[in-house]
Amino acid sequence: MDCFNTIEALIEAGGASAVAEARALLSQFKGSSQALSDAVDEFLLELMTLAFLLEAGREAFHHSARRSARIRLSRVKLLLS
Repeated sequence: MDCFNTIEALIEAGGASAVAEARALLSQFKGSSQALSDAVDEFLLELMTLAFLLEAGREAFHHSARRSARIRLSRVKLLLS
């Protein structure tokens, strides 16, 4: 699952382009099941929140937002295994 390594790097990078890239990578899994589709949507929402915080310069929240995005990504991974 090389796409997850790429997505982990996108979480570290953040930004609007990271959201678009992650969406493209995860689009292959959407529609497999409702639970997986929901998990992908929740992850993307967390990544969008991270991008917003990075762009807004809210450094105090960067670590928490990255952690939250990683937790949501782990749910996607679990549903695929």
